[in-house]
Amino acid sequence: MRTYSTKPAEIERQWFVVDARGQTLGRLASEIAKILKGKHKPIYTPHLDTGDFVIVINAGKVHVTGNKMDQKMYYRHSGYPGGLKSITLREQLKRHPTRVIRSAVKGMLPHNRLGRATLKKLKVYAGDAHPHEAQQPKPLEF
Repeated sequence: MRTYSTKPAEIERQWFVVDARGQTLGRLASEIAKILKGKHKPIYTPHLDTGDFVIVINAGKVHVTGNKMDQKMYYRHSGYPGGLKSITLREQLKRHPTRVIRSAVKGMLPHNRLGRATLKKLKVYAGDAHPHEAQQPKPLEF
């Protein structure tokens, strides 16, 4: 018996929409990463991007457990000496709610060029509206 290998021309991508309202951040991010990588498909191949597009709405209404709202920190660096900035999860959700989900999903993808290409298929929006109605996304429940 011969081993089946997926060709890039055989990959069909679908669009899914996920409502983040009331969802736990880490559990939601791991399910989204699974869909983005294509692990839910029987044609999954580790060295190819076989995943689908995911649209996340209501990113600002995501839920976290414990004291993470005040204890979890997000860091960025300006590139200059002493340029390390930090912000708590609570402030990040107020200012840039889309970055919270994007950061959580990015940490669950491979840290190479395949992971960077996979992350481009993630579309995150803070509110209910999104500009991808033409793709006819299917609702996804976790």
